[in-house]
Amino acid sequence: MRFLNGMLAVMVAATLCVGLAEAAEFDPATSSVTDADDGISIDLAFSAPIPYRAFLLDDPARLVVDLSGVDFGSMRAGDLDRSDGVLSLGWGPIRTGWSRLVAELDGPYRMTSVEERVNDSANIVIRLEPISPEEFASLMTKGSEDNDLWALSQPVEEPKPKRRQTGAEPLIVVLDPGHGGIDPGAEAGGVTEAEVMLEFSRELAVLLNNSGMTAVMTRDHNDFVPLETRVSLARAIGADVFLSLHADTLAEGLAKGATVYVLSQSASDSAAAHLAERHDRADLLAGVDLTGQGDLVAEVMMDMARVETQPRSERLARALEASIKGAGLKMHRRPIQRAGFTVLKAPDIPSVLLEIGFLSSTTDRARLADPVWRDAMHQAILGALRDWAVADAAEATQIRQ
Repeated sequence: MRFLNGMLAVMVAATLCVGLAEAAEFDPATSSVTDADDGISIDLAFSAPIPYRAFLLDDPARLVVDLSGVDFGSMRAGDLDRSDGVLSLGWGPIRTGWSRLVAELDGPYRMTSVEERVNDSANIVIRLEPISPEEFASLMTKGSEDNDLWALSQPVEEPKPKRRQTGAEPLIVVLDPGHGGIDPGAEAGGVTEAEVMLEFSRELAVLLNNSGMTAVMTRDHNDFVPLETRVSLARAIGADVFLSLHADTLAEGLAKGATVYVLSQSASDSAAAHLAERHDRADLLAGVDLTGQGDLVAEVMMDMARVETQPRSERLARALEASIKGAGLKMHRRPIQRAGFTVLKAPDIPSVLLEIGFLSSTTDRARLADPVWRDAMHQAILGALRDWAVADAAEATQIRQ
């Protein structure tokens, strides 16, 4: 993963508030995001001064503001937006102690001023004015490499891929609860995908660990974790399997039941394309650049690795389908589909994405809220992993001989 070159940043560390014991409360009544003259005015009010930084990114143009020690409360970011120049506004935690606000802009802008006004409370005031695409491109090339030190969590250093599992050691399963933090995922019926999948994954991890496997979660709190970092973490711990867990929505509201996705460069239908766009766009809006550098040799090597890994992922998908259906649990009418999800692109780890159900379906929401149903799904996933691991280990032994 790389971050956008030439990130334009304004970084402010207010030393008088570094030692704050409690989070500064956000004051929506005196905060605003509005059009001002020919530009945009952003005024964020807090109960106390806080460390912060603000910077611009492109493709699409967006303003990112990182804030330390902030409690936004229950207010939705979109309710604050009164600016025609701001296409979307979101916020949420990105790591312990830090939150991020992201405003997608309707075109290229520059920050004409950024300041923190401190009286009894504190206001972070940002002014933006529109500029030409050429001026914006020039700004994007003037950043410092030091900005990366302030960016989102960096991928861990990746060791050499380990040899595939043979059953001699506990199966290492990485559970990836979809979304989190600034990216709540799908929302329906008063619940968010990020929250539902975190609870589901925690319960599943306990079952897998108690059954002799080693389950590790890519996130154990409502934090934002970049997509490619999730894969890097799986590789760093020597994962045997990567299982991403989701419960999305579809506008037509007709989809229900579980669906297993395996990697494809193109989605298998329009719904899969829609979901892939939603999942990966979350990273883009949170400030992460998912565009990879062109490297023909690396691409060839990864394609060679997938020659072995992709069939293993396909078998895992079929094992999940058989186990879930065998438990009498509802699956989508097309239970196995293909999409280009970023989290499925590890060339050396069998990876699948499991849509447990759809929050857009009232039936699926009721199932996800039912602990008895969740336990049955947990057991089905455990059974699929066991069956797959035995067959996979037998194949590995034959290959080595």
